Amino acid sequence: MSTQPSATAAGTIEIGGDLTVNRLGFGAMRITGRGIWGDPPGRDQAIATLRRVVELGVNFIDTADSYGPEVSETLIAQALHPYPDDLVIATKGGQVRPGPNRWDPDGRPEHLREACEGSLRRLRLEQIPLYQLHRLDPKVPLAESIGAIAKLKDEGKIRHVGISNVTEGELREAQRIVPIVSIQNRFNVTDRHSQSLIDLCEQEDMVFLPWAPMQESSRRAAVAVAAERRGVTERQIALAWLLAISPATLPIPGTGSPEHAEENVAAAAIELGRGEIEAISKGGLSQLDGSPGREYVIPAKGCRSPVPTSGWRAASSTSPRR
Repeated sequence: MSTQPSATAAGTIEIGGDLTVNRLGFGAMRITGRGIWGDPPGRDQAIATLRRVVELGVNFIDTADSYGPEVSETLIAQALHPYPDDLVIATKGGQVRPGPNRWDPDGRPEHLREACEGSLRRLRLEQIPLYQLHRLDPKVPLAESIGAIAKLKDEGKIRHVGISNVTEGELREAQRIVPIVSIQNRFNVTDRHSQSLIDLCEQEDMVFLPWAPMQESSRRAAVAVAAERRGVTERQIALAWLLAISPATLPIPGTGSPEHAEENVAAAAIELGRGEIEAISKGGLSQLDGSPGREYVIPAKGCRSPVPTSGWRAASSTSPRR
């Protein structure tokens, strides 16, 4: 009988210089209802999923007050409080939900304060380890939104600050106001628009949280080839690729099923060969041998070594606003 791999196989990463977590996390958006709205169809299953990922060594959970809204944070506390000492919970504020599958930015300082304080209550925390501005509000200057979060940090309600769905210019503007320890943008095998930000995270010791990490993985022939060769799923290969391309990535796959959570975590133990990594990165099959015997994995601070990414071309992609 095969042993279920744990998230420890992914190595570790530091957030803000003082929080060390395993480099495969959990995104808690999918434990809510359809359209990320309301309670999940099976509340007991959602709670079982949260407990299972922690059993599997996941000690980084990403959520947001808008998931449900409020449902995801409430379930996390119900399932896991009192929390394990090493568990890091990251949440986000800055979006409101007028209905299922609808997301409207709200970066007003008064809203962000209310959102942060609500997250503290629902998560039963005295301080949020990582609080992220979920999305920039075009009606509110970035400096005002980030300034409000900086004040909450000064008050001790937030330990570290992250930012989501941003460009490098927006990141730089935020950094002039408060230290930024993480970026959360969409990134996967078919959407590489944020590659330059991953490179920046490596250079500046920030963490990159790719959302939609497994979306459209079936569009890459090299993903299918690697999955068939190893007897694993294409989604597992997509996660293994994210872990392999940079030591700054912290994938946060989400699900509402304990079984799917086990499958996602098992990807931490997949070590892709150099040829496989390059073939997936280039969007086609590589002439290099990508067999499991030719691994391109050199541990560095508990993380996989990145591969050269020059010449990558971002694929166009669309997705619901998140």
